Amino acid sequence: MVRSALIVTDMLNRYEHADAELLMRSARQVVPALRDLLDAARRHDVMIVYVNDNHDDWSAGRDDLVRWAMGGADPSLIEPIIPEPGFPFVVKARHSGFYETQLDYVLRRHEVRRLVLAGQVTEQCILYTALDAYVRHYEVTVAGDAVAHIHRDLADAALEMMARNMRARVVTGADLDWTDPGAA
Repeated sequence: MVRSALIVTDMLNRYEHADAELLMRSARQVVPALRDLLDAARRHDVMIVYVNDNHDDWSAGRDDLVRWAMGGADPSLIEPIIPEPGFPFVVKARHSGFYETQLDYVLRRHEVRRLVLAGQVTEQCILYTALDAYVRHYEVTVAGDAVAHIHRDLADAALEMMARNMRARVVTGADLDWTDPGAA
């Protein structure tokens, strides 16, 4: 059976940047679907990996970034999806979850071949992580209802690019079948 991992990207955010209002509006719609996706992944014993920007704090880890994000503009976007202790947590500095991180090593050590991407921002970090996953020969699925965007038109274009150019499956979290090796 092909092993899957849910990759939760950049959800620890203070929402204090130029496009924060647009992103928060989208994140408010996405967080419930992401919470359901996390619950389903746990029920099916799917590996969950959090990948998060370090926001230029090179000493920050999981607990530091959770505290930092909870002190931001809208803690209600953080609290439901806080990474549990024991889940792999990868800190990144750039758009892709793979760029100069240990993500590929962690996934290969656990024999993961299929990634389900969720989080933010669809037209930035999700897109670049999907591309880097594709060039590393991972199967890519994007939970379309569990990815937040800043600009809807760019997010739609990014999802189409992932589907066409990276052979990604774009589905809703409810349509994921974690038990079927070909479905996630």
